[in-house]
Amino acid sequence: TVVITEKKAGLWTDSRYFLQAAEQLQGSGIDLYKEMLPETPSITKFLSDKLQPGESVGIDGKMFSVEQVESMQAEVSAKNIQIVFCPDPMDELWENRPPMPESPAFVYDIKYAGKSCSEKIAAIRTELKKKSAESVMLSALDEIAWTLNLRGNDVHCNPVVVSYLLITEKKAVLFIAPEKVTEEVRNYLEEQQIEIQNYSDTEIYLSDLNSSSILMNPAKTNYSVFSSVNPQCRIIRGEAPVALLKAIRNEQEIKGIHAAMQRDGVALVKFLRWLESAVPSGTETELSIDRKLHAFRATQDLYVGESFDTIAGYKEHGAIVHYSATEESNATLHPKGFLLLDSGAQYLDGTTDITRTIALGELTEEKTDYTLVLKGHIALAMAVFPSGTRGAQLDVLARMPLWSHKMNFLHGTGHGVGHFLSVHEGPQSIRMNENPIVLQPGMVTSNEPGVYKGGSHGIRTENLTLVCSAGEGLFGEYLKFETITLCPICKKGIIKELLTADEVDWLNNYHQQVYEKLSPKLNEEEKAWLKEATAAI
Repeated sequence: TVVITEKKAGLWTDSRYFLQAAEQLQGSGIDLYKEMLPETPSITKFLSDKLQPGESVGIDGKMFSVEQVESMQAEVSAKNIQIVFCPDPMDELWENRPPMPESPAFVYDIKYAGKSCSEKIAAIRTELKKKSAESVMLSALDEIAWTLNLRGNDVHCNPVVVSYLLITEKKAVLFIAPEKVTEEVRNYLEEQQIEIQNYSDTEIYLSDLNSSSILMNPAKTNYSVFSSVNPQCRIIRGEAPVALLKAIRNEQEIKGIHAAMQRDGVALVKFLRWLESAVPSGTETELSIDRKLHAFRATQDLYVGESFDTIAGYKEHGAIVHYSATEESNATLHPKGFLLLDSGAQYLDGTTDITRTIALGELTEEKTDYTLVLKGHIALAMAVFPSGTRGAQLDVLARMPLWSHKMNFLHGTGHGVGHFLSVHEGPQSIRMNENPIVLQPGMVTSNEPGVYKGGSHGIRTENLTLVCSAGEGLFGEYLKFETITLCPICKKGIIKELLTADEVDWLNNYHQQVYEKLSPKLNEEEKAWLKEATAAI
């Protein structure tokens, strides 16, 4: 978030972008404010200190959630500072600004979705009754795409459609730009009894809404849309039921993600084998291996594209959590040090996200950090916990090996992943911050502890996991994680003496599973390479 006053400007961002922002802001006149650090003032504290009583702060109501606006208003009003709403200044200042996305939506086949649009809307209406709400307004694009079994190309790497969706007791209304609605999509929506309205008419429609109550999530609804609702309609604040319904995978989705993981694993094995032989040439770079990985994945069935821009960070670039190589920063790989490779793919039957830290050759003190991260990853992967457990209660498992060496990472340990949708989805998470959502069977969540040392190296090991039943126990049902990502974990950085017998067993069993599930899809040379990569330690 950027704040600009008459005399100062600042960028507030979290730990994923500390190093990148510090580098890119040089000479801009914009100061970096590192969120979550004790010395960093909040945006409202900064504004309260810099502005005089009676002055005002302008914001675009479409760019801030209701929750954000109300929090800002409450804090700055104590200093007699006002929040005012104004048009987006970029409309005038940004020359040649790209237009809103115009690509058409498309229907997502039920053989991948597992449940029809009508089944999902019926489930949503059942949940609305429990909340005594007559209607619900959805603005989260992943929730709309899931509900309608529609997908699109409006957000880079995320197959969603810019839209809003209103669901009442008797009808459903999709607000979408007309150019996005093909004849096929229109026919499909009519079959599903979905009314179509122009995206630009959303606020006008809500201002005339004839409904006694409407459920809206103040954290996911922008202030402009929220404030346009007919005053005669009571607004019920709360999480829409869609997020939780979507997070719990149905049987067909679970079958699909397992199949997608197998194909993704095959592509990764082919890539890793190629990488091992290519690095000694001294001709491969962060950008060239990104292209090569894309090429291996693109040959897999049902591949649609990447689920996010690949993070290929060699040596010190690995410490930049969301590093993106450019022609200027592009580093050449050599047979020494670590390569951090975080990547994922969109397949019609599932979304993948995996990080491997790969030893390209000689290592020194990095091996201790690598092994501690692996210990944390394994501790979380092995967890067995009672039903009703929240992600925040498990987060410490992944951090304890690092904490014991006075190290930490400031990003979350685990995030939800969509089904041919957004690679980062909720409502579940595993992180230090409290989140009231409990982990439930069918949820897919990442497991990705890491450690980052500026100017030296970054390490992260990430697999996706599926929450499943561990059976009955004392005081009820217990749950566990099934690791569903299939790819060897680099063994060259491991200090075996730092691992317990249980941790060694977990790694060896995981590698055996990787070999058994991927080898049938490989040729003899690839099988031989995988056999060595997954051999027991």
